[in-house]
Amino acid sequence: MFCGLEPRAPSGHRSLPQMKLLLVGWLLASVWAEAQDYYNLLGVGREATVREIRQAFKKLALTMHPDKKPNDKSAHDAFLKINRAYEVLKDEDLRKKYDKYGEKGLDEQQGGRYESWNYYRYDFGIYDEDLEIITLDRGDFDAAVNSGEIWFINFYFPRCSHCHQLAPTWREVAKEMDGVIRIGAVNCGDNGHLCRSKGINSYPSLYVYRAGQKPEKYFGDRSKDSLLQFSMHFITTTVTELWQGNVFTEIEQAFSSGVGWLITFCSETGGKTDRQTDRQTGLILGTGLVRVGWMDCSSKAALHCKETGTKQKLKYGVWLQTLDSREIYNQIINHLPDLPLLTKDTFQSQLAHHRWLVSFTFGEKNTASNEHKKLKAMLRNDHIQVGRLDCMVDAELCLSLYIQKSCLAVFKGMGVSDFEVHHGKNVLYNIVGFARESVSAHVTTLLPDNFPSDRKEPWLVDFFTPWCPPCRALLPELRKASIQLAGQMRFGTLDCTIHHHLCSMYKIQAYPTTVIFNRSSLHEYEGQHSADGILEFIQDLASPSVSVLDPESFQRRVKGRAGGEIWAVDFYAPWCGPCQALLPEWRRMARLVAGQVMVGSMDCQKHQSFCRSQGVRAYPEIRLYPSQPSPADTYMTYSGWNRDAQSLRMWTLSALPRVSVDLSPESFRDLVLLGPDHWVLDFYAPWCGPCQHFAPEFEVLARMVKGEVRSGKLDCQAHQQTCQSAGITAYPTVRFYPHLGTRRVRFYMPKINNNFSVSL
Repeated sequence: MFCGLEPRAPSGHRSLPQMKLLLVGWLLASVWAEAQDYYNLLGVGREATVREIRQAFKKLALTMHPDKKPNDKSAHDAFLKINRAYEVLKDEDLRKKYDKYGEKGLDEQQGGRYESWNYYRYDFGIYDEDLEIITLDRGDFDAAVNSGEIWFINFYFPRCSHCHQLAPTWREVAKEMDGVIRIGAVNCGDNGHLCRSKGINSYPSLYVYRAGQKPEKYFGDRSKDSLLQFSMHFITTTVTELWQGNVFTEIEQAFSSGVGWLITFCSETGGKTDRQTDRQTGLILGTGLVRVGWMDCSSKAALHCKETGTKQKLKYGVWLQTLDSREIYNQIINHLPDLPLLTKDTFQSQLAHHRWLVSFTFGEKNTASNEHKKLKAMLRNDHIQVGRLDCMVDAELCLSLYIQKSCLAVFKGMGVSDFEVHHGKNVLYNIVGFARESVSAHVTTLLPDNFPSDRKEPWLVDFFTPWCPPCRALLPELRKASIQLAGQMRFGTLDCTIHHHLCSMYKIQAYPTTVIFNRSSLHEYEGQHSADGILEFIQDLASPSVSVLDPESFQRRVKGRAGGEIWAVDFYAPWCGPCQALLPEWRRMARLVAGQVMVGSMDCQKHQSFCRSQGVRAYPEIRLYPSQPSPADTYMTYSGWNRDAQSLRMWTLSALPRVSVDLSPESFRDLVLLGPDHWVLDFYAPWCGPCQHFAPEFEVLARMVKGEVRSGKLDCQAHQQTCQSAGITAYPTVRFYPHLGTRRVRFYMPKINNNFSVSL
């Protein structure tokens, strides 16, 4: 806060002291803003990946940690700031909230604690500096393991001692297998949701992934040789013995399929390859580029080779003067033909009926384009053709597609307009995984010509920028959701670095911003960046479970509610981080209590004065208005720590009027055992946690059977002898007592939910 300035001079000009004060104030404000910016605190750009953020934080942690500055009283507060910045920016959802709303959109508790200096020095980011080991996260895991390459992945946890013991060996395995299979690592400390979804429950867990097959877990000892032997088991190499009678036939058959041959002459091993040779052939065959064979030209066979002139007949081949696997690989890649060239004359006709992966270039020839030669072989079985288009030659065509730099795009066989641009890592496994996902999904790269501003069918549009890591992580989730909603909703992405005017028109301030266009209605998605979250949001739009309240409807429906109606209301602000985290859980809770409790929400940014008049001072504030309005209109406020759907549901149901009755030993005997009604009883103890959780569920059951079966509860702490005589040995126990007959049927709840079945 700055002091007020002196009144302006009549001439309209500020005095020199005024100008100095303004300048100082501006400088102080600039310095403060820069110091508070999380990206500046960590010294990273807004396009930084999670790995880069982690590396930057570790570097700061090793120099700024309070353990290194025991005499510096400000060290704790300074380190808390960079720790909070790291905790926010490493998380996709929190990062989006920060980018959109700043610090006010975050939970104040985020980043409130940190580890010791030793943790950051020895336990933090085990494989961040290893080039041979590919660190995977939620955004690129599926694309990697579905790319067709073999992956050996180490799921680890930073605090796991066994993980640290394995690390040196894992690095050696990565160097030994470089180019043969992919060696990866997943930090389950930063990717807990990903690890749980893959069933990881112990560390380290080592799995081999192959596209379309079930992952195989490694259970052996963790020595280098054992790990190499296990991984080599998955490399299926076929080395064909060639001789005068079959060599030309085999070569011609391969050539007709567009595949070459790599032939070793004068092998002394007789085709029995050692491990190093296996790796060499695995390196080549792993790409599907060539077939591998050997021809024995030693001893008598050598004379046969000379007599028949086999080598002379193969003179159109390329002779390699090396046995080094990497050099062999590089020479093969260099001699492979370039991708077929598409032009403006052939582009439209080729793309009308076939699926294509197109590499757009601007005349350059580099290592990446050389690697792209392998794509044709890798995508052959997916029936995806691969080609290239030079935008320096066909500039008009590229401009019409808004292609402004080198990139790859999948055209889905429906013409030029239905395509999706690749925004992931420019590595083969990511490109192949993207191509396979894209041809099956229904996500389109949007342009001004096909932007769905006035379409009749509903569209989900993702406004994004390619430099934004959370944006790139969301794209595969959109593809998954588009498959689930095929025929019901169209999906599109709009690059805001290219289409500034469209993004400005819709007031896009942070990335990614996902909006549902449903004719004239717009709905911004605020949930988690996952396919499940998107599907739930769309389901809720189609059949809303939460009533959107304004002051008028709140007075009429909540304040003036009819007897017996209960309302749960969420008072929130759109910029509030905890409020956004609550939104999907609130919708989920509303569906769970449908028919029993009315659920609503009030936007306190839009209706600020009304919320203040209701005494709302913090967000989110969750209130429960009981079934019988009182003159004072009392309500209950939720103060629980957990805001998940199940916790909120349990709290909401606990406020419902009871249908069951409390029983004593006498009433149990007279009404249940000797009475004329059917009874269902809950035997419980007040100190029993599961009993307390089950109590609202029992009331749901009581309502369901009301009128046909009476419901009661018996306190087994107060009436221990009665429960023992009834044979109760655990709490809670639910037992059904029918009026006719003497057989007693007891049933237990396998889990706490609102689905019951009673057997007689």
